[in-house]
Amino acid sequence: MELDLDSLHGDQGMTDEDRAYAGSRYADVRAAAFANPYPRDADGNLPVFRSTLRNAFSGILPFGRPEQARIAAARTVDSRADLRWGEDGKGYRKILHPNGIVLFGIWEITEDNPYTGYFAPGSRGLLVGRWSSHGTETRRSQVRSIGLVGKLYPTTETDHVELLQPAGFITQQDLGGERTRYANDVELTNTPSNHSYRRGIMTPVLLRAGLNFIHHDKVPDSRQLHEVAELGKRDGTPTEAPEHMKLKMAPGQKHVEGGDVDYRDELLAHLDGDGTLTFDVSVSDESRVKGRGPLRVVKVRNWRRIGSISFTEGVVSYNGDHVLHFHHPGWREDRNDPGTAIRVGEQRVR
Repeated sequence: MELDLDSLHGDQGMTDEDRAYAGSRYADVRAAAFANPYPRDADGNLPVFRSTLRNAFSGILPFGRPEQARIAAARTVDSRADLRWGEDGKGYRKILHPNGIVLFGIWEITEDNPYTGYFAPGSRGLLVGRWSSHGTETRRSQVRSIGLVGKLYPTTETDHVELLQPAGFITQQDLGGERTRYANDVELTNTPSNHSYRRGIMTPVLLRAGLNFIHHDKVPDSRQLHEVAELGKRDGTPTEAPEHMKLKMAPGQKHVEGGDVDYRDELLAHLDGDGTLTFDVSVSDESRVKGRGPLRVVKVRNWRRIGSISFTEGVVSYNGDHVLHFHHPGWREDRNDPGTAIRVGEQRVR
């Protein structure tokens, strides 16, 4: 199978398909992700799609097509679509986070806490996640910024018939990358620090992405958690969302040994047989921020574990990289007040 490793394809901006979205079925999203797993090369390696300067700055010159990274940034906030098939059925090329593994499992909150929606104690729902790296780096010898994004369905019925709109969340390591040997050691938060200079030649890509999000949605390096806190919440009940969430593999799970292992193979090894990949869900409302932009350091205090994520299935596939879409929750001046949203109806209003 010949793979396009460089050029963009598919619509980066909003389409009629995005605007027609009315929800999805977990089973349909799962079927799409498992439909076309990647073949491996003669050495058993998975394909690696490049995050390139050319793609990041495509359309930046005047009098040409729109800047692709800018309209893609707006689309990630504006489109709730879970699958973006495109006119040719081949989806679209991700400018950032092009290589990932799609994970399926259960979100569960077990500990008392003051939050609402699917942060409330007793909440259980189906979760579709995607573990990916910010750029081309997929191997443990490389400095990587790993992300885990999720779409949380308000049901545990894998064959539900009704269309549901899942809540989205975004978590990531330091945006500049870190050197973590095992997936077990990766700490993912919705408010990561940012040492972008670690990206080397790809630093301009990260900086440009930040400028695009500032233009559309005010805050480039954090994603609020109000969608999870409002999922399944009764109308009229005030929203209470934590400011910070951390996801980290629970203690006691095996460490996948080997040389320069690709993180996609590492996570598949955790799921071999009847394996389960479990993450602790921790929250906090206390933090201190030093610096801004590419030198931003976030120190969170008093993390409290309130639940877990248990993934039991995973797949590395074309549709997982090119069709599956993860919505970025839009920024609010007050995370608990939808009336303070920065973007409304594909327009920035504040």
